[in-house]
Parts: sequence; C-alpha cells; structure tokens
Amino acid sequence: MTTTAATFTFPREYRFPAFFTPQPNLTTHHAQLTKWSALILSYARHHRLFKLALSSASETDLFYNARINRRLSVPDIHEVVEFMRKDKRAEYAGTGKDVVFVYWRKPEEWAALIETYVEDTAQKGSVLTVYELSEGEGTKGTELHGMDNEVLLKALNVLVKKGKAQIFGSDDSPGVKFF
Repeated sequence: MTTTAATFTFPREYRFPAFFTPQPNLTTHHAQLTKWSALILSYARHHRLFKLALSSASETDLFYNARINRRLSVPDIHEVVEFMRKDKRAEYAGTGKDVVFVYWRKPEEWAALIETYVEDTAQKGSVLTVYELSEGEGTKGTELHGMDNEVLLKALNVLVKKGKAQIFGSDDSPGVKFF
C-alpha cells in the first residue's frame, strides 16, 4: 500500500467484493478484521483523521467502494472497531458508540512525540497552551500541527502520569508545563 500527498491508495483487497462481506471461517475472518484495521489506520493517518462517526462511515470511500458497488455495513464497521479497541487502536468518544477516536498513533506514541518536540525546542520548564502545541507556529511542519485537541489532551495526560508535565488552567484554554 502506498500513499502520496494528494491521493490515498487502497490495498488490493479493497477491490475484492469478498472483502466487504464477513467471512464465515474464523481464521479468514480474523485476517479480514486485521486487514480492515490496517486499512482504517492507514487511511486515518493519510487524511489525518482522529475521529470517525460510525453512523455515517459506510457512506465514505473508506467503507464504500463505488467501483465494485460494495460497502461494509454499519454492524460490520462496529465489529472492526471492537477489534481495534482490543488492540487499543480505537476508543469510543463519550458515552455513545457512534464516534470513535482512531489511534493511528496511540496516546503513548503521541506523548513521546510531544516530549521530543519539547526537548528539541528547548521548552522544558516552559508553559505552553494546548493551542500552541496543536496550532502554533512552532509546530508547523511537525506531526503535532493540526492534532485533535482531545487526542492531544490524552497524550498530555500520559506525560502527567509520568511526572513530565502538569496541566492547569480552564477547560477551554488549558496550559501545560513541561518538566
């Protein structure tokens, strides 16, 4: 599977109608779930998607291949998400089961990137806002730029638990001090 700046290249399985139909053999079905999980993660990474609305997902090109007129059903999408949740690659956002965070980078992986960014830019001991970390001039050209605030806060909480950061301030404009 390859990607370019402009287009996403789907894996070869995406062209096969059977890929969109749950397979009855357990081994084959597990392989199918693994391939769907990898596809969702690659697609989300390529398009920098952090959340996915499951109720409308079957209408997107991720789950609907118009060339072969096949789509993954909403219950099957939920099954793939459950599979991804077991691997900690997806998590429901809020109490409903419609929106999920898609972790093409787990919060721990984002935390490591944030920590590296803070060290590389000599900002240990500094206070940064969440906005500065995701939208600031300093993060342009980095993977942190444009990051979903909720995922960013999950990553920052990993650093808090490790004693490497402290979050303070109001919910609408939190600040972070790095140690």
